[in-house]
Amino acid sequence: MAAKYRVLITDYVWPNLDPERSVLEPLGAELVPSPGGEESQLVALATDADAIMTCFAKVTRQVIEAAPKCRIVARYGIGVDNIDVQAATERGIVVTNVPSYCQDEVSDHALALLLGLARKVTVYDRATKSGRWDVQAGQPIHRVRGRTLGIVGLGRIGALLAAKAHAFGLRVLAHDPYLTAEQARERGAEKVDFPSLLRESDFISIHAPLGAREGTAGLFSDAEFAAMKPTAFLINTARGGIVDDRALERALREGVIAGAGIDVLPSEPPPAGSPLLRLDNLILTPHAAFYSEESLVDLQTLAAREVARALTGERPLAVINPQVLAR
Repeated sequence: MAAKYRVLITDYVWPNLDPERSVLEPLGAELVPSPGGEESQLVALATDADAIMTCFAKVTRQVIEAAPKCRIVARYGIGVDNIDVQAATERGIVVTNVPSYCQDEVSDHALALLLGLARKVTVYDRATKSGRWDVQAGQPIHRVRGRTLGIVGLGRIGALLAAKAHAFGLRVLAHDPYLTAEQARERGAEKVDFPSLLRESDFISIHAPLGAREGTAGLFSDAEFAAMKPTAFLINTARGGIVDDRALERALREGVIAGAGIDVLPSEPPPAGSPLLRLDNLILTPHAAFYSEESLVDLQTLAAREVARALTGERPLAVINPQVLAR
């Protein structure tokens, strides 16, 4: 029997699509995984798609315009910078995300990077394995308690990190233009302007979206690193494009800042010859902050439920472009 709906899966990084199938196949939906995330492949597969689900692949205007039946583009994740939301809106297609996804995982990962940097964990690990059993290999190390964490973007994940940071005795500042000072206090932070956050923080953790509206592309570059303390550390588990990676490499190599913990890069993976890979004061993880076995099942299930709602005429819960619903 022919499928009632066809759901294009542009890409995924988990072992199987069982959670999606459990939600969508009872509705008569067929899942159509793309063999790759190239635009040409997605355009070819989108022609009869009733829905598109995407992880990292770019859902461009060309892909959207090739899908006349499409009702929804559902992002596996929080940010939607890989989706042409304007093009979807023009064609009356709902764009959704999963805002509750991986909050504990990302805030935990950011805190792990912070502690790894503060306690020189990777420095000691490399030195010890190379035969140097010497506490001086990681000197100087300063006590975490009493130092200042600056959070850029005090949303769900930023607020969770603030709560966890207080347990370590950190003072927490936040820069978030969408929150009042009272709202920031309710989330465990003192609201400050961006220059003050740069100047006062011993650790800066980024939890802002990447987008033109937010003005966060290249937010951290040479001038921002120069404004930070030379003993400060930068942590980014948000989006790679928020940090100018060339400026970061210069700042780390020249000692403008003390170190960085980076989970996301503008281009992933970095090329084999990237100078970032040679820096001892950088902890680099492979866009893994989102990951736990539990978070993947949550992500797949919640994204699929949004598709199910759209296909059956219900209102999705996490709509990026609500103006489409008014039509």
